[in-house]
Amino acid sequence: MRLLLVRHGATAETGKRLSGRLPGVGLSESGRATVERLAGRLADLTLDAVYTSPVERCAETAEIIARPHHVRPREIEDLTEADYGRWTGRTLTSLYRLKAWPRLMAGASRFRFPDGETLREVQARAVGTIEHLATRHGGGALAAVSHADVIRVILAHYLGAPLDLVHRLNIDPGSVSVVELSTSGAVTVPVVNATPDMVRLP
Repeated sequence: MRLLLVRHGATAETGKRLSGRLPGVGLSESGRATVERLAGRLADLTLDAVYTSPVERCAETAEIIARPHHVRPREIEDLTEADYGRWTGRTLTSLYRLKAWPRLMAGASRFRFPDGETLREVQARAVGTIEHLATRHGGGALAAVSHADVIRVILAHYLGAPLDLVHRLNIDPGSVSVVELSTSGAVTVPVVNATPDMVRLP
């Protein structure tokens, strides 16, 4: 199975605030334009299905990605954003000043967001969903539209990278990463964080 991991396009809050699962945060004009360009670069692929986090910015992105393939995006709760608990909605500037921030950066596998999830829990639910989809789709190709941290932890799993190093993976808005899962169990990760101008998929 070929899995395309697509991060949603930018919103007005991207890079400024930890939006998390807050409702009403849709794509910005520039974010939508980036996703439209990405959809054009992926239009020649054959996608059996498009799955998405139910969060608004992902659902909007999935609609654009799915359109050339004439499939209807399907929402999956386990692809949703990490539960950032009491950090949800805070500005990134304020979070950077917290004593807890360096602990997250240095020890992501052991850090729990206040009243929220750990990234290990996010990884367990997200990878479990991907493995289920791989069984369902066999040798086909599909796209999963999600969030930066969710995509990071999925990639870390298939790369065999320690979760504590997950923040070394940069996942830009409107980018695509690719994981190839064979029926024999072999895994390759040929593409990480390709923005529309960088996409080169065989």
